[in-house]
Amino acid sequence: MNQIVSLAISAALAGALLSGCAMPPDTSGGPGAEFQTNAGAQTAWSAEIRRTQDGIPHIRAADWGSLGFGFGYAQAQDNLCTLADAFVTYRGERSAYFGPDARPPASATFGQPRNIDADFFFRLMGEQAAVDRYRAAQPAELRNLIDGFANGYNRYLTDLNAGAFPNAHAACRGKPWVGKIGADDIYLRLIAANLAVGSVRFLTPIAIAHPPKRGDSASPAASAASPGALESLRFSIGEHPGIGSNALAFGAPVTRDKRSILFGNPHWFWRGPDRFYQAQLTIPGQVNVAGVSFLGVPLIVLGFNENIAWTHTVSSARRFGIFQLTLDPADPTRYLVDGRSEPMTPVALTVRSRRADGAYESVSRTLYRTRFGPVVDLSPMAQGLGWSTQRAYALADVNIDNARAFQNFFAWNQARSLNDFMAIQKRYAAMPWANTFAIGRGDDRVWFADIGPIPNVPDALAESCTTPAGRAFAGRVPGVPFLDGSKSACAWRVDSTSVQPGALPVEQLPNTVRGDYVGNFNDSYWLTNANAPLSGSPRIAGATRVEQSLRTRYGHLLAARLQRERGGITREALESAVLETHSMSERLFRKPLLDAVCTVNEAVGPLHEACEVLRNWNGTADIDARGANLWDEFWSRATRIAPERLYEAGFDPNKPLATPGGFSVDNPAVLQDLRQALGGAALALKLNGFALDSRRGDILYTERNGARVPLYGGCDEAGYFTIVCARRPLDPKGYPMDISGQGDSYVQVVTFGENGVEADTMLSHSESDDPASPHSGDATRAFAAKRWSRFPFTEQAIVSDPAVTRVVVSGARDEGTGAPRR
Repeated sequence: MNQIVSLAISAALAGALLSGCAMPPDTSGGPGAEFQTNAGAQTAWSAEIRRTQDGIPHIRAADWGSLGFGFGYAQAQDNLCTLADAFVTYRGERSAYFGPDARPPASATFGQPRNIDADFFFRLMGEQAAVDRYRAAQPAELRNLIDGFANGYNRYLTDLNAGAFPNAHAACRGKPWVGKIGADDIYLRLIAANLAVGSVRFLTPIAIAHPPKRGDSASPAASAASPGALESLRFSIGEHPGIGSNALAFGAPVTRDKRSILFGNPHWFWRGPDRFYQAQLTIPGQVNVAGVSFLGVPLIVLGFNENIAWTHTVSSARRFGIFQLTLDPADPTRYLVDGRSEPMTPVALTVRSRRADGAYESVSRTLYRTRFGPVVDLSPMAQGLGWSTQRAYALADVNIDNARAFQNFFAWNQARSLNDFMAIQKRYAAMPWANTFAIGRGDDRVWFADIGPIPNVPDALAESCTTPAGRAFAGRVPGVPFLDGSKSACAWRVDSTSVQPGALPVEQLPNTVRGDYVGNFNDSYWLTNANAPLSGSPRIAGATRVEQSLRTRYGHLLAARLQRERGGITREALESAVLETHSMSERLFRKPLLDAVCTVNEAVGPLHEACEVLRNWNGTADIDARGANLWDEFWSRATRIAPERLYEAGFDPNKPLATPGGFSVDNPAVLQDLRQALGGAALALKLNGFALDSRRGDILYTERNGARVPLYGGCDEAGYFTIVCARRPLDPKGYPMDISGQGDSYVQVVTFGENGVEADTMLSHSESDDPASPHSGDATRAFAAKRWSRFPFTEQAIVSDPAVTRVVVSGARDEGTGAPRR
């Protein structure tokens, strides 16, 4: 912690804090330590925060509101600047504080759009009516948790401004955009998380959509995308490259100690508002759960309690769709359904924006909704998908009406068995965009499910209602329903057995319970177990019998290798294997490249040095490995060659883990392309100041307190299983993770022993992003050293942790939670 103080804060102490005084810390932290309050339990929040190694907070309280209070306080203490910036984003106020053309400082699920576009999008999606609906859908205990979280955030801000933490948060302390929040801000944050793979990915196309000006005209060819037009698609619509996860769960029958074991490793953001935060939340007798949440979220979204452990991967199922609108010739803000003209709903929005001269102005836009969802201008993505006088397009997001996701997490945090966990998931059908894996204490089985809201678009409906533009679109973005909005028969189906209208019924969603293993690496549910492929769900839930990513192929081969271990899988073998830094591209293609390109004729040629580096490389991307940097630069160039030319053997759905394979080196043109790819890779390294045999850690690193921390791993595209990816082209700085890096974030291996849960964890980016905090780099250095830590879950483990500190935070419940929104 930046400064440990005991904060049983009341009005009497406020004056002491303002004068720079603070009560000494109580570091006893023993079982049964009292919860200090200003008054009775009905009039004050009170929570105990104990921190163990790497600053992990273990928060304990007597009621839900107080638990949220402690959690909000701890998150703000570690990540105030990022949280405050995020709340400004979700309120749609970025332009007022940072100017309309600037962009958020770190990438997130919503990208890094222009502030003005982000403001209009979040004003549209986070209108007060949406917040009120979301709040009303939550149980009272969850509402109390949210209220407490906002109050805890505000309590920390009050203490900071009173001088309690003089060195903390220098980047934002005292800034006008760092102010108190209300519970509404937390609901806005939850809504944004819910829409992360749907509407949020279309932030700018929604925010800029406007009808054509009077007198404009467009030809039919210009108003509906053609296959040729879609060749200009600049990025995969609705996708976020690099975001995903690895997950494996092994049943008791294949483990040495005959206990199921779970591995989870989300590949996620290292900076920004969507990064993970590790904690333990406890109300004695009600909940005791640990793992990670997103910043600003008052629940554990991935982790374990005394009875169950679970993890997630990003699902390949589509949670959104596009409807092509046929417009009324008399008015481009009206569209035809079954021949009848229907008006769009205009939404007039105004945001405050700061000009370059410091003055403020009001900026207004009118955005439009349809019965399907907001109008979206896809022309920046593909020519012909804009709003013309004949055509427009609407985005339908199934999670708009899903207010159940955090109810589901709330129930999971308290789950009592694997059966209970599975029943909760089926009851809510609420996971907004993730696959789920789980194991239970004393249960031999493992669980996989992609049970959540997925549009009810049967294959027959997609076949009959996809427009010509949609068929062209599907060639570039498969699986997204792109339907004819002019026919009511083409709307998403409504099934009375579905938890949510317009979503698939639970019985049509992929899930399985097994005794051997389940795994996912961001391809579809099809190969959840490579020995027993799944099928039967509609195409929108995920593709089957299609080419798998290199990482998926690696993951299933790793699972097979572990199951061949004599006597069964052990925790130690699993923990070692999942941090290996081999890549599938190297395993499959380095030897073919050396055999074809690095022949005796190249011994004195320009590729000689590059060939020698690859020959001598140990094949890993460990910190000291020499060759991975050259290989990755080569691979990024080689894969620009059309797959049908590059590979000797194409994809065979009956051999999904073995194909594609080999290089088509008998083709002289391909051989020349490979030589050029290797030569280009060598030149890129040299031009940027790196030796061809530079160490991985010379190029891939993060900075903590001015010092470099060398790292290992690589990017998904090259088939690394351990993902540490800078998401930027090579330059003289190398591959720094501190700008837009993504990859291994929270890593856990969990099983249940005789004494309860046994969890080994790592948090690659550390708890705090405040450079003044000792917890801004400690966990990162542990990750760089591949050092697992046994999570101190029990009271005995917490109080005996050598680094344990204890603080009690409290505040009056009638303090309020800041000024009204907007």
